Amino acid sequence: MSKEKKQTAPEAAEETKTEQPETKDEARSGQEAPETEEKQPENKEEAKAEQKPEEKAPAEEKKTGDYAALNDRYLRLCAEYDNFRKRSQKEKDALYGDVRANTLREFLPVYDNLVRALAQPTEDEAYKKGVEMIMAQFKSTMEKLGVSEMDCLGKTFDPAFHNAVMHVDDPEKGDNEIVEVFQQGFVMGEKIVRHTMVKVAN
Repeated sequence: MSKEKKQTAPEAAEETKTEQPETKDEARSGQEAPETEEKQPENKEEAKAEQKPEEKAPAEEKKTGDYAALNDRYLRLCAEYDNFRKRSQKEKDALYGDVRANTLREFLPVYDNLVRALAQPTEDEAYKKGVEMIMAQFKSTMEKLGVSEMDCLGKTFDPAFHNAVMHVDDPEKGDNEIVEVFQQGFVMGEKIVRHTMVKVAN
């Protein structure tokens, strides 16, 4: 019995020796196991960086769509304002021209009376000279305001500028030729202040 015990003791020691390396390998394998586990992101920025591109695409598309809509709205607003500015300036210029033409039209009877005074024969040279000076001053003032007389005598009748009050048959004159002016017409740029009252031939 004692011999068997002696023989079994070394065998038990060998068994324990052979078992020890196995426990070391198991310990090493146990230490290496946590390294294979996936690391969790430490902060929110890393989590956002690890997001898939498919998750970012809808947000980016929404932002670009919003920017395009705002840009289109801005361009439309600029175009509308530019049109409004041009329209307002055009209306302002037209209104100023209408007011000035209406004001000048009120002075034209004075011009007509001066023309009649000059047409009347007189022996008073001083009187005649005074009326001629007043007429010259009146015409100079009208020119400074941009108003000029229409040159109609001998021209072809144009209803846009002339007002025909008489008609005469004259074989020596051309068709629709103006042969006499009864009342002088005036223009201010392209705007008609007063039509010319004329006699038309043929």
